[in-house]
Amino acid sequence: MINHVWGLFAHPEPEMQQIKREHESVPHLYMHHVMLMAAIPVVCSFIGTTRVGWSFGDGEYLRILPSTALGIAVVFYLLMLGAVAVMGRVIHLLASRYPSRPSRNDCIVFAGYVATPMFLSGLVALYPMVWLCLFVGALALAYSGYLLALGMPAFLGIDRQEGMLVFGSTLGIGVLVLELLLALAVMMWGYGSHFF
Repeated sequence: MINHVWGLFAHPEPEMQQIKREHESVPHLYMHHVMLMAAIPVVCSFIGTTRVGWSFGDGEYLRILPSTALGIAVVFYLLMLGAVAVMGRVIHLLASRYPSRPSRNDCIVFAGYVATPMFLSGLVALYPMVWLCLFVGALALAYSGYLLALGMPAFLGIDRQEGMLVFGSTLGIGVLVLELLLALAVMMWGYGSHFF
């Protein structure tokens, strides 16, 4: 739920344990957390690109018409919702070889909460400078990696030592998914008038 956001930053390990005890379903996760959190970068990007415009550091700002930005926002939002499900399935596939055998539901819920810092990093899109977005995104990725490592034993029941393969593989695949989303986002938001 959205109330877990503060806990994931203030006291992440107990918060992961609390989330695990709630046995949240995937539809509940999406309705009460992912759909709300994924709206942050979408709304901020919409406002930033229509009011301020993208800055690539050359002093020029590329603004997008609101009608164009709305189409891009819908696509961007759907891509982020799908990315959480994909990462949950990746975690499930990688974790299925361990004795704890977390369910697909638990893995998708885990992925949804691990993505929280990435969603929050979208706040910087209110002032969409590419270098700023990349810098804050890198910090958010590092914290998501920390939540991933911390949550594996607390949420998935996989020992840290044994789970290095799951951690490394999930983080690597997550970075690739993130890079794909970032590339698509920059293409759509940065050059929106060419696509819609």
